[in-house]
Parts: sequence; structure tokens; C-alpha cells
Amino acid sequence: MAQRTTADETLPRDELAAYLQELATEFGQSEEAVTVPVGNKNVSLDPPQNVDVSVEVVERSSMLRGNRETVEIELSWKP
Repeated sequence: MAQRTTADETLPRDELAAYLQELATEFGQSEEAVTVPVGNKNVSLDPPQNVDVSVEVVERSSMLRGNRETVEIELSWKP
């Protein structure tokens, strides 16, 4: 059974940059577990040396709803 931990929030750009830098630092530590903060919880993961990365950017333009842009970054691996 899969265990899922999610959190949705709105961050100022500088706080988003700090969060992404924290993740980068975690992944930059060689051969150690990675701690991912998700909302008020920390999840410990064990990625291998090579991690699959998928990046998707969507730009939508709508006359009624206005413009919307999204970036999704997915990291996956088999521990």
C-alpha cells in the first residue's frame, strides 16, 4: 500500500527559493537519506545516486479565465 503525504500552500518567491535550495542541499549530500519537509511533517527518503527527473511546463491562455502557468517537477527512483 502506498503512503502519500501532501501539502498545498502559497509561498512568496523568496520562501519558495529557500525551500527548493533546502531540497537541493538534501539531494547534494552523498549517500545519505534525504529529508523532505511536507507541510508540518518531515519525510525521510533513500534515493540512489541516479534519480529519474521529469519537468513539465504548461502555459495556458484563456480570454475568460486569464493566463495560467504551471511547472511540475517529478523525481522518482527505486530505493
